[in-house]
Amino acid sequence: VRRWEPEVFAKVAKVLLPKDYLRLWLSAAHVAEMSDAAGTSWLDVGARAWSDDLLEATGLQRAHMPDLVEGSEPSGMLRRDLAARWGMRADVVIAGGGGDNAASAIGVGVVRSGEAFVSLGTSGVLFAASDAYQPDPASAVHSFCHAVPQTWHQMGVILAASDALSWFGRVLGAAPEDMTSGLGPLQAPSATLFLPYLGGERTPHNDAVIRASFLNLDHSTDHVAMTRAVMEGVTYAVRDSFDALTSTGTKIERLLAVGGGSKSDYWVQAIATILGLPIELPVSGDFGGAFGAARLAMMAAGAKVSDVAYAPKIARVIDPAPGLTDEFMAGLSAYRAAYQALKGLGGSAAG
Repeated sequence: VRRWEPEVFAKVAKVLLPKDYLRLWLSAAHVAEMSDAAGTSWLDVGARAWSDDLLEATGLQRAHMPDLVEGSEPSGMLRRDLAARWGMRADVVIAGGGGDNAASAIGVGVVRSGEAFVSLGTSGVLFAASDAYQPDPASAVHSFCHAVPQTWHQMGVILAASDALSWFGRVLGAAPEDMTSGLGPLQAPSATLFLPYLGGERTPHNDAVIRASFLNLDHSTDHVAMTRAVMEGVTYAVRDSFDALTSTGTKIERLLAVGGGSKSDYWVQAIATILGLPIELPVSGDFGGAFGAARLAMMAAGAKVSDVAYAPKIARVIDPAPGLTDEFMAGLSAYRAAYQALKGLGGSAAG
């Protein structure tokens, strides 16, 4: 905008993220919170403050930026005219809030070092809380501020998790739940290999060009073997994110699984086996970002983090499959070798 529309850039008074523009309308306050601000590339994430050097690189100054609060802190009060219009009290506090994954972590109580969750939604996320800032740009690990004070988080992102299974279901003309319901107990990985890079991959490759592949197909390969291969490919991708996070010193000692893919015991146990960690499954309920945002609002209204951001009730724990660790680690090695062999095809951008 500064280069091509300088007359527009000259009018910039404040730079606000979408939710912070909504906050401005609700409270007349220019405020952002740490977890979303960390994603702007203007924040000194370790210091939890705007970076003068980064702002200067884009022709901005601190005067252009909103004030910063923690996600669990008050960011302003609801305008009195809006409170009157909506029949609300005059002292409604507006919390700092949080980015989507940070708020989801608040919803499942992942706020202390050693705690993590894996989300098997359309995309996949391995999210770990940390009491220190431990960046590693080379591995495409997101190292951001958490939505509570003096806490950071790291996040590995898999661009196609459950979406990979949904894609294969569309190819077969079958529902993903029907494809996975008859798999039985966890088996050693299929000889068929799937790389789930339908739209490129984030962690650890940061490769927008690589695409998905099936490997080792033969006359005996059927839809069951290919379904297992899709799930195993995403499982290996989770391990890639796990290694990227833990290589920085982040600890993952307690792991919860959420998202639609966590309904498959087969898939969850495969992930538990490749990680060597038991995985907890919460009782049914909504522990998404909106639930975490409600908890942040409670904190902004005076509740303590420890009293509000607790883990959900656990329905059961799925342990790693005994005797299958070596087979899954061998599959992981083949998976990683396949990426290295294929990344130069089709003009991949990875180095």
